Amino acid sequence: MHDTRPLLLDSDFPAMQREVPETLQVNLGYLCNLSCTHCHVNAGPKRTELMAREQVELVLEVLQQRNFKTLDLTGGAPEMNPHFRYLVERARGLGVTVIDRCNLTILLEPGYEDLAAFLAEQGVEIIASLPCYAPQNVAEQRGKGVFERSIAALKKLNALGYGRGEGLKLNLVYNPNGTFLPPPQGALELEYKAHLQQDFGLQFDQLFTITNMPIKRYGAMLLAKGEYCAYMQLLKDNYSVENLPTLMCRRLLSVDWQGHLYDCDFNQMLELAINRGNSKAKGRQSVIARDRPQAHLRDLLESDFSGQEIVVGEHCYACAAGQGSSCGGSLVEE
Repeated sequence: MHDTRPLLLDSDFPAMQREVPETLQVNLGYLCNLSCTHCHVNAGPKRTELMAREQVELVLEVLQQRNFKTLDLTGGAPEMNPHFRYLVERARGLGVTVIDRCNLTILLEPGYEDLAAFLAEQGVEIIASLPCYAPQNVAEQRGKGVFERSIAALKKLNALGYGRGEGLKLNLVYNPNGTFLPPPQGALELEYKAHLQQDFGLQFDQLFTITNMPIKRYGAMLLAKGEYCAYMQLLKDNYSVENLPTLMCRRLLSVDWQGHLYDCDFNQMLELAINRGNSKAKGRQSVIARDRPQAHLRDLLESDFSGQEIVVGEHCYACAAGQGSSCGGSLVEE
């Protein structure tokens, strides 16, 4: 597989410092029931990496000691980790908002039939991938039959009260199915709501538009098609300095399945370790080598890493282009 990592390390992306983190985003493993073309994690059914109970207990200890407001669970399919429900129940017991980044189809898999009801019972916020409201585009990104199963899962969630303004949040995620930036989030949300209501009687709360990141599986596709340079130029041509203050890495910490800390989920996938101690790397020195001693969840018991220099690379232009992009969608209010 082609790897874009070496192309991303030398960058002139502006230096940034972390504020006090409010969200702990935890990758529970790379095991997934799908293998989507835009997946920056290379997740799939054959992956075996899963967070162990020991690290899950550390997550809970950190949540309690550091007073994080939000626990953002991702994967793979985070629900396939055997400790998923334990972690959700304990975190909710601490009063922490829990987000489940759900691919929807997992709710219909054998052995997971009661998962939707569990999420509703715990008041978990669901952020679900649905790249388009049309079957063809979804099939191209996520595989044949995924759209139909996603619709069935959304109907199941609506029946439980999700997305109906009754307190259970259901937000959808749009990713472009080509080498272009997402359209304006607000206008596209209206389109989604109109089509899903008219065609399937479905409701949801918000649509999040997310720019495709030129790393891992998507990055390899760009290189294989000879589109990498043009895509990176598109990101740079649309870069907006106004997006820098609201980039998600400013108030978020990312944790991999082994408990190591990163500035964001994308740096995690590129194995770009977080800065530790009083290190203040600047500009092109911001990218750290793979062999750098890594910070771990247990280090969060001593420090919240606020004020530290964020490790940046060329891929950061994807988050700062156009309306901006984050795990919570566009950064620009329309």
